[in-house]
Amino acid sequence: MDALIPFTTSGSLVDLVDKKILVILRDGRKLIGVLRSYDQFANCLLESTVERLHRAFDYCDIDIGVLLIRGENVVALGEIDLIAEDNVPLRPIPEADMKRLLADDEKRRARDDEVKDGVLTSLGFVADRQEGDAY
Repeated sequence: MDALIPFTTSGSLVDLVDKKILVILRDGRKLIGVLRSYDQFANCLLESTVERLHRAFDYCDIDIGVLLIRGENVVALGEIDLIAEDNVPLRPIPEADMKRLLADDEKRRARDDEVKDGVLTSLGFVADRQEGDAY
């Protein structure tokens, strides 16, 4: 019966060592790199790491290099299928263009939030938009 219980501790990372993985952090960043080492707290050492920014079908990779990630900041991680990765219909664009597009999206989102907050306030709701650990 014990064999049916999934292995969910940091020891389950042993199969991912020396493989290309995607790590999603609490702040929403997506990192791609080769897992070289980890410890009992799921702190991960990634090599050849890039931060992937994406918007619709466009993406850019920002080179980071070697990176140590504190385990408590990891929301999800998994192995990247190297064959399927080549078939993903994404188009690479320059970093400057991507940052401009993302900044425009953020301005639009902030403007929309102001309108929503105004409507909610007029209806008696409290618009409280504070950053925090909402996970």
